[in-house]
Amino acid sequence: MGSIETKQGEANGRQGEKSAPPIGIACARLKSAGLRVTRPRLAILSALVRLREPASIGQIHAGLGSSRCDLVTVYRCLAAFEAIGLVRRALSAGGSSLFAMDEGNGRRFHVLCRRTQRLVEIDPALSGELGRAVDLVEKALRDRGYTELGHVVEFFGVAPPGPSWAPVNR
Repeated sequence: MGSIETKQGEANGRQGEKSAPPIGIACARLKSAGLRVTRPRLAILSALVRLREPASIGQIHAGLGSSRCDLVTVYRCLAAFEAIGLVRRALSAGGSSLFAMDEGNGRRFHVLCRRTQRLVEIDPALSGELGRAVDLVEKALRDRGYTELGHVVEFFGVAPPGPSWAPVNR
């Protein structure tokens, strides 16, 4: 995503997870990280899966339906999910955070259209090149003694008329 990316999110992809339902995968990842599978966490994960694209905390909270939990719980759960690489964060043009499930399929970067607010995934080849460049910078920083590294990569622009790559629609 034109997003905050961490090595942690990339490392959490698991062999054989792609055929399992997203909620089952998420529950397994919660357990393996030592977190309990609770009703609020399940409701938030279900809302993320239903939304199918990066969403704000408000959108996620509104998408909880009858499985309501308070807004503070949504914030706390998303922070925990992000810490274990279960969700990724992107920033909107206004600077608010958007969250999406990390399905363990490698880093993805996006560009946000300033006019339409549409988030579009950058093609995999370019994302791969960008990911390799980020890896080189992180390695150099680690070699200099930095730890607990993270980074933010954001792209914003006005999209040209017509199709431009694929809209985010996991």
